[in-house]
Amino acid sequence: MPAEQHVIKFTSNFERNLDEIERFLEDNEATHAFDLLLEELTDAVVPNLERFPRIGRAFLDRPALSLEAQNRIERLRVQLHDIGDDAELREYISTHYLVLYAVIGTTIYLLSIRHHRQLSFDFAYLW
Repeated sequence: MPAEQHVIKFTSNFERNLDEIERFLEDNEATHAFDLLLEELTDAVVPNLERFPRIGRAFLDRPALSLEAQNRIERLRVQLHDIGDDAELREYISTHYLVLYAVIGTTIYLLSIRHHRQLSFDFAYLW
């Protein structure tokens, strides 16, 4: 039996991240890399998430290595619980990028995308 199909929604932050990635790659004369990223999103990431929304690692399962991180994780848990009991924050690792996404019911919200060398997500702009 096939997996239930989910709906993918791109957040404005995700789209802003794509614009930043495109500018960065253009500045470094690697425009072909942006085309490859779009192809990977279209051909692999989105279809995989539509069919298997929990394919990514649970983001909040990461160990908190500081008190500040513990506090932020707890705030995220509360925010997710306020959204819905089934709301999850997950991360999908593609070839060179890390995608942060939320699964809420049958909808997947692509929240952010970063090159694997970038340090963190900016949660203030995700919601």
